[in-house]
Amino acid sequence: MGSGQLVAVFGAYGHTGRFVVAELAARGFVPVLSGRNAQTLEELAGEYGLEARVASVDDPASLDRALAGTAAVINCAGPFASTVGPVIEAALRAKIPYLDVAAELEANLDTFAHYRERARDAGAVIVPAMAFFGGLGDLLTTAAMDDWTEADEAHIAYALSDWHPTAGTRLSGTVSRERRGTHRLRYTGGQWERRTDAAPVLEWTFPEPVGPRTVIGEFTMADVVTVPQHLSIPDVTTYMTAEAARDVTAPHTPAPTATDESGRSDQTFLVDVVVRSGGAERRATARGQDIYAVTAPLVTEALERVLTGRTKTVGVASAGEIFDAPDFLHALAPHITLDLVLV
Repeated sequence: MGSGQLVAVFGAYGHTGRFVVAELAARGFVPVLSGRNAQTLEELAGEYGLEARVASVDDPASLDRALAGTAAVINCAGPFASTVGPVIEAALRAKIPYLDVAAELEANLDTFAHYRERARDAGAVIVPAMAFFGGLGDLLTTAAMDDWTEADEAHIAYALSDWHPTAGTRLSGTVSRERRGTHRLRYTGGQWERRTDAAPVLEWTFPEPVGPRTVIGEFTMADVVTVPQHLSIPDVTTYMTAEAARDVTAPHTPAPTATDESGRSDQTFLVDVVVRSGGAERRATARGQDIYAVTAPLVTEALERVLTGRTKTVGVASAGEIFDAPDFLHALAPHITLDLVLV
């Protein structure tokens, strides 16, 4: 457990940030709340009896003060295109690990491209996309690979009962669309491809009780960035149930509403991963509740493993690259139901 270690949470008052703060505190860490909104920070600090440190990505000295004396930093502040670089730089100056919950493709790609060699040379640990999108799918794909050293293709399909986006999700989506313009991205043949045609509409047969569902194919999420960084799979594709895709893009879909004392919504999810090599197929699935809430145990478990040395590499690393994927997934048992089928 955390043993009272200080952990900076940048963007602590956001929807996901609040879940992360609560999870850190429950595990014995002492969150140091950070962000640019002083009033909201102080309100959250008063609620938890924690320290608040105002900081802005436009002021490196304020970030240095926010991270001073902490064991690590978790970046929960979107849009991540604006926050990732400055907070990573501050973490490197402080010589502490950096983790984030970014689901923005471009921000994730930037992290690997800009910091891989520098972080490796410094012996630093940077774990991007350690969240529902990016982290969980990567861990499931890695676990499904098992002893395979390469595969032909990986498919990661999401069945969400609904998708009520947070303000942060909407803002991050807007930034990503502005950076991509009229293009969408897919990963095929071992490289990124920019396309202008509409994403295909397909049918995916999820494990029961979900069963066959209409999905948007090539609904490219952060897993398509994280998986190829360390697994030899030339084609990686993600899919989203059509209803959830409509929810998240509709302008009037309301934000998530808490339905239990922990603040979780009643949204349920099933992540279905299929990896194929030759004529063989392996599958890993995870079920749970609330994609935003489950990000908190994901990133906190990752943090705990980093701080206790239960890692396999240094530098910028995907979840499945730096952690023992099956062991990590089993450690999430209170939060997800896991099913592995290795043939």
